[in-house]
Amino acid sequence: MNTVPKVAAAGAALAITLIALAGAVIAGSGSGTQPRPVLRWSLGACVTGEYALTACNGGESEVVALAPDPPGPGDCPVDTDNVLRVGAGRTACVRNFLEPHPGAPGGGGGLLRPGDCVTLDGRERPCERPGWYGRSLAIVADPAACPSATLDALDGDSHVICLGPGGQVLDRGACVAEPATDVIARSAVTRVPCDSPHAWARVLSFESAPSACPPGARRYLRAEQAYRPVTCLYVLSQ
Repeated sequence: MNTVPKVAAAGAALAITLIALAGAVIAGSGSGTQPRPVLRWSLGACVTGEYALTACNGGESEVVALAPDPPGPGDCPVDTDNVLRVGAGRTACVRNFLEPHPGAPGGGGGLLRPGDCVTLDGRERPCERPGWYGRSLAIVADPAACPSATLDALDGDSHVICLGPGGQVLDRGACVAEPATDVIARSAVTRVPCDSPHAWARVLSFESAPSACPPGARRYLRAEQAYRPVTCLYVLSQ
């Protein structure tokens, strides 16, 4: 007659043991090593100074857009500081959290935009460094779309860089040394101070044809691959 109570008691003890073990497993599940988050090139991801993905408590810049490789016009925000190749046909547009911002006009990085300084091959260079040819006024698809203040232009793979005053770009009133030939790349014309003994002529205007030169022009240079190919000159010395 005491058999049933003993079985019931054993069952109760077993149930209590199982519950206790289950509680131990649940309590221990939060005490192990947490899995590391998977870092992906995605909007808002953080990047180190060496342009590697990192957790956002230690990054120096942020992915502000993902774009094709190479990015087309409008694919990256205008304040992008750098463009990183992150896979086949993919780039990440990145902006620094803090200054400096090389993507700012004249900074030498990011996207080519008005105010940037470029070399003769169309590559951007910081304006504070020597060796650039001209300063961008606009980036357009065709030379005819350049603004009226354009003095020269450089052809890129899929765009034209319209250049304004600055650098080695000839401007109205600039003086030049006498070139060896009348047909010459405008970038090869030597710019000199107007009070220099080597000053041969002063630039009056840039035109599409010699007939458009102003009345005071005695000579002109026809430049190869120039935005307005005819440089009208007032000769200072014969």
